Amino acid sequence: MATPVRTRDLKDKKSRGEKIAMLTAYDANMARLLDRAGVDALLVGDSVGMVMLGYQNTVPVTLDAMIHHTSAVARGTERALVVADMPFLTYQVTVADAVRNAGRLLQEGGAAAVKLEGGRAVIDVVKRLVDVGVPVMGHLGLLPQSVHQVGGFVRQATNPRDADVLLVDALALEEAGAFSIVLEAIPSDVARTVTAELTIPTIGIGAGPDCDGQVLVSHDMLGLFDGYVPSFVKQYTRLNETVVAAAQAYVEDVKAGRYARPASTVADVPTA
Repeated sequence: MATPVRTRDLKDKKSRGEKIAMLTAYDANMARLLDRAGVDALLVGDSVGMVMLGYQNTVPVTLDAMIHHTSAVARGTERALVVADMPFLTYQVTVADAVRNAGRLLQEGGAAAVKLEGGRAVIDVVKRLVDVGVPVMGHLGLLPQSVHQVGGFVRQATNPRDADVLLVDALALEEAGAFSIVLEAIPSDVARTVTAELTIPTIGIGAGPDCDGQVLVSHDMLGLFDGYVPSFVKQYTRLNETVVAAAQAYVEDVKAGRYARPASTVADVPTA
């Protein structure tokens, strides 16, 4: 059995100059495949709301939904570090609520760590979670849970003042005990500066090549999400086309009466 990746391992990778590969996962089968491929960490993102559940943004995703998907990913993972997003309003109301909700993601969901959005506004939460033994990954730049406040999915820290604020927030998260920080949709020079200033690793998404690692929505990377794909995403294959072609071939076989393969044993019989 492979040795599990721990939060400390990510910091050690930064120290050695090794890049960190992270992808999202929302179910056991995809987690199993990505884990086998050798990713360092799997993010059970609240992006599940857009990718899997059909929402326009991440705001409607509930804690129960995150626990459901996190537990599936944890069951499919042997090696990768499983990080679960804390959804909207599960950590912004009170510190006590945040501890309780993060605890459920670890106890019921099987996550090894949680991720939450924001800088100094959530520092008290980060400190308390770390104090009680919950590893925390931060998230700065574009904050999807604040999409209504910022007016859409738009690039952040594009002027010197905002870049300075982001750096101060990153340093505050590090001091509070975060083990890593996701930097989303910010200029590459800003990401480079923040990465150089921190001793904890940065994980970029649309933030250029100089972060300590990268994370992508797996369905975007695989060409499986049949919708808008951000410009920074490299699609390594186009599985949506493969799935449609295979389904069309199946439909044609059924309608033509060509599909008639009986199950060879009782154990083969599916339960649809």
